Amino acid sequence: MGAPPAVPDDPAVVAARARARARRRRQLRRTAPPPPASDAAPPPQSGQRFEWANTVLGAGSLVGGLMFYAGVMHSSAYFAYFHVRASILGFGFPQMIIWSLRLVTLPVLIGLALLAVTPRLPELLVALRVPHRVTLGVRRAVRAVARRYVLFVAAGVVLMLLWQHIQPYGWAAPLLVATGLVLGQSDAANPVRPPRGLWRRGFPIAAAALFLVWMIALVAGRLGMQDARSAAAHLVRRPAVVVLSVERLSLTGPGLVTETLPGMHYRYRYTGLRLILERDRRYYVLPVGWRARTDPAFVIEDDDTILVQLMPGTQPQDGTDPR
Repeated sequence: MGAPPAVPDDPAVVAARARARARRRRQLRRTAPPPPASDAAPPPQSGQRFEWANTVLGAGSLVGGLMFYAGVMHSSAYFAYFHVRASILGFGFPQMIIWSLRLVTLPVLIGLALLAVTPRLPELLVALRVPHRVTLGVRRAVRAVARRYVLFVAAGVVLMLLWQHIQPYGWAAPLLVATGLVLGQSDAANPVRPPRGLWRRGFPIAAAALFLVWMIALVAGRLGMQDARSAAAHLVRRPAVVVLSVERLSLTGPGLVTETLPGMHYRYRYTGLRLILERDRRYYVLPVGWRARTDPAFVIEDDDTILVQLMPGTQPQDGTDPR
């Protein structure tokens, strides 16, 4: 006799069908084409390119604005020493950028390099194969410094209270305050609760930017004054100016020589002048014995009645100052 027919709800039949379905699924998986690699780089999107361009443009605008501001402060301090307002000279944006390059000194470049490397210092140490214990110690030191950002702000405030006693290093006060405010926004200083909102993030960043601008103004003004004093101390080395005039000019000062030339179209000649700046046919000159506290600067405007001649100034010999 044959085997009895299988009952549809028989557990053995159900299990056999499940095993058959599983075998078919495994066969389909083996014959299916492999999926695309998950680590393949996604094609660049227009949004990412726009964000990158926006970041570069914003950073460039910020740097350009700071350089322009530094140039304004440097040129203002420089020409103010010679009793000339820089605002009347008509300098444009390119000239101010050039003036600001005076601040690009070796200490400034070293400081900017350290500022750029500091956030990535642990990764740099790992790339240089520095021992793990040293890298761990550096991480702990960075966290400890960041968590004490209040001390930087407090030190800056104290230096501002002692303003008259810390000159010519007054720029250190706003620098310390700005450093403390920036450290207070770092992840190392806020490992649990990152700062968010206008009061905890927006206000400190804005205040840090203002203190940074103040520091740039102090440094630029200080360098401008130093450059002006150096130019005045070596005034004889600057280009010499000879002024020939049809009429007598009211030019007087230490070291200025006035000569009369009978029978000449330009009857009066003035020597002993040195050039500070030439702009728009105006010559800003000083007598060789010029003193900042008492003597004026002269503005000679070139027209039909005046002839201005430029000549080399006195050059030092054998590395010695002719004065």
